[in-house]
Amino acid sequence: MTTSVQSSFDHLWNFEFHQPQPTQDSDLLQQLGFIPGLKELLMVRQVHALEHATVWILSEMSGYTASRPGELPNNQDNENIGGMSTERGFYLYGQVNPLHLQRAVRQGLQRFTDGEWKLAVHPRCGTNLSVTMLLTTGLALGAHFLLPRGPIEQLLGFMVATTAATQLAPDLGLSAQKYLTTAIPFNIELVRIFKTHDFWGRSAYFVELGWRDLQ
Repeated sequence: MTTSVQSSFDHLWNFEFHQPQPTQDSDLLQQLGFIPGLKELLMVRQVHALEHATVWILSEMSGYTASRPGELPNNQDNENIGGMSTERGFYLYGQVNPLHLQRAVRQGLQRFTDGEWKLAVHPRCGTNLSVTMLLTTGLALGAHFLLPRGPIEQLLGFMVATTAATQLAPDLGLSAQKYLTTAIPFNIELVRIFKTHDFWGRSAYFVELGWRDLQ
C-alpha cells in the first residue's frame, strides 16, 4: 500500500466533522422528492458504497486480511473481484461462491450500521480513474495556455502537469468517493442475488437491492 493512499484513509474517514445520519437521505427525499431522478441518485450512491464493502469483505474471506476494517489489506485486495453499481443494485464480477456473496452483502450492511464507514471507499473504484483523467486534462490544458508556445516549454509543462496530477489524484479520488459517489447505505436492503449477464454480455452476479424509508 502506498503512503499516499494510507494517509488518505487516515484523514478522509474522520467523521468528527460530519457524521452520517441514518435518516439523512430519507429526509432529503421527503423534502425534495419532486426533483426528477433524485431517488435514483440517492439509491445509486448507497448501492455504490455497499458494492465496495462487499468487495472488501469477499477479499477478507479469500484471505486478503486487513489490519483494520476498511483499510487496504496487508498484501492487496482481491483484484479478481470487481463490481458495477446501478440504481437497482450492483453487478459482481469474478469467481465467487454465491453463499459467500450473500453473506458478504449482509455483513456489509450490518458493519455500516455498526459504524465501519471506511468500507464505502475502495482504491480500485472507477471514480479514482475519472478524477485522474479530469485532473490530468485540466492541468495539461492550463499549462498549454499559460506557458510559451515553444515545444520545449510545452513538453516541460505537460510533464509537470502529469506529475502533479499523479500526486494529487489519489487523495482527490478518495474525496470524490466519500463526498460525491458513495453514501452510507442506511436505506437499502437485500432483495435477491442471481446470476446474469451485464449490458456488455459479461457473466456476473446481480445483487438486487430495494429502498426502505427510515422514520
